[in-house]
Amino acid sequence: MQLTTKGRYAITAMLDLASNSSGKPITLDIISQRQNISLSYLEQLFSKLRKATLIKSVRGPGGGYLLDTAAQNITLTQIIEAVDENIDLRRCKGQKSCNNGSECISHQLWCDVSEQIRSFLSSKSLQQVVDEHTLNKGL
Repeated sequence: MQLTTKGRYAITAMLDLASNSSGKPITLDIISQRQNISLSYLEQLFSKLRKATLIKSVRGPGGGYLLDTAAQNITLTQIIEAVDENIDLRRCKGQKSCNNGSECISHQLWCDVSEQIRSFLSSKSLQQVVDEHTLNKGL
């Protein structure tokens, strides 16, 4: 598995939203500037995050985006999957056809590693990452 820019940027933008909103909508332009992420790229990501009901948009003056679910109830896995990222190290995507149509010698290893990554990301909420960052920043 290679977590692509899409997954990293989606998590970064959601962390920005979770740590800076104070109940008020935040514009993508502000997130773009703070996190140095292209505005057009954020628009694509936030469209997918909105469809996954992780965020909601507020229209009009003072509009922007808010989390649609409490930060402690959003896992990193949910964000990654919302933007169509894959948490699977197997080249065969579970088809057991990685070695010329049959299972390769390392198939189970990559199954296990993929499960460990999924488990770790599923155990981390947005709020936990925000809290850890705040704690480490204060030290």
